[in-house]
Amino acid sequence: MKNKTTNNSFHHISTSLTILALLIFCVSSAFAKPKPRVLVFCKTAGYHHESIANGIVAIQKLGAENNFDVDTTIDATKFNDENLKKYKAIIFLSTTGDVLDDVQQAAFKKYIEAGGGYMGIHAATDCEYNWQWYGNLSGAYFGGHPAQQVATLNIVDRNNIATSFLSNPWIRKDEWYSFKWMAKDLHVLITIDEKSYDLGKIKPMGYHPMAWYHEYDGGRAFYTELGHVEESYTDPLYLRHILGGIEYAMGTKHYGNLKVN
Repeated sequence: MKNKTTNNSFHHISTSLTILALLIFCVSSAFAKPKPRVLVFCKTAGYHHESIANGIVAIQKLGAENNFDVDTTIDATKFNDENLKKYKAIIFLSTTGDVLDDVQQAAFKKYIEAGGGYMGIHAATDCEYNWQWYGNLSGAYFGGHPAQQVATLNIVDRNNIATSFLSNPWIRKDEWYSFKWMAKDLHVLITIDEKSYDLGKIKPMGYHPMAWYHEYDGGRAFYTELGHVEESYTDPLYLRHILGGIEYAMGTKHYGNLKVN
């Protein structure tokens, strides 16, 4: 009889501890800080890059490995005050043409003014030509490109999370944009050596930035020209480069150990 009583006591204690552990877990989950979230916007009203699909998958994987959530859309109506509040950064992934109407533009501008983040990848400079505020944010407007080919990139600032790990020079194949207009307040990270590739009929720029960041109108903006070719999105160096840009756009103060597998 004594043993049975003892066993019952142990059972009750074990059950109580299990319930307590579940309550602690539920309370902790309820108060857990949500992961930061980014929105990948990839609407095209002009040329559609086949590598967009690769880019979406790659950014989703980067998010899963580095503790941020990723939403994707081609729906410009998502650019409204209530929805944009959810995101630490908006990533324009090879967007082309006129992708936002006046109401959507106003919502995006308000989002940046409130301290939001923007990242542009590749053709993000090939859109919204009639909205100079966007050009100021992205930092440039596309002016043309020769055939895809190997070229030499110069890392002009290696004290940045998006470039510190890169060899200098960085030699790779991509589609190399020239720009017909550039903002003047950009912190340039990478330039391209125009003598290292065939410009074809494209007018030389001389000093030719390819990746940069800056603060603009209350928010943060990072742009990289790289990312046309599909192979970019399985290249660990390129992925670490855009991951650094995403972290900057999100306003992350402590970057931790960024993961690229």
